[in-house]
Amino acid sequence: MPHRNDTGEAPRTPSPAELEVIALVPQLEPFFRKSVVHDQMPPMLLEAMESGGLTARHGAVLPHLLAGVPLTVGEIAGRLKVSLPTASELVGALSRAGIVRRAEDPANRRRVLVTLAEEYRGAVETFLGRRMEPLLRVLDELGAQERAGFLAGMEAWVRAVRSAP
Repeated sequence: MPHRNDTGEAPRTPSPAELEVIALVPQLEPFFRKSVVHDQMPPMLLEAMESGGLTARHGAVLPHLLAGVPLTVGEIAGRLKVSLPTASELVGALSRAGIVRRAEDPANRRRVLVTLAEEYRGAVETFLGRRMEPLLRVLDELGAQERAGFLAGMEAWVRAVRSAP
């Protein structure tokens, strides 16, 4: 019996053009290997991540803080598309590791503002530069329309993955 999707229908068979795209996805696997990530991480950041028991989910917060603009936990939750309690846990663990700083919002004392700890800024910039170099190189080669299409496709894929059962 063929596998059924959540609507009870058999999944559709990808077209040859879709199979070309699908075949590329496994080729990205080396990018996500833990050993590759560790090799690219500056020692200071690696030590903080490992000693704090931090994972890639925690690391996903860091690019959002690089701009230097303090963010609320709610803004981080929105950017990561996670619940407020999840974002709070991520920020709390990063704070305990010393990678981020939390401070009361002077405009609204009930809100907490999160910033990247200055002593980790260089390490995070170096790490993200190393990690994202292949992607940045590709983006440099794309025209404005191609870049917009690439972004739209990636966003749509992320939404579909997040909403999958």
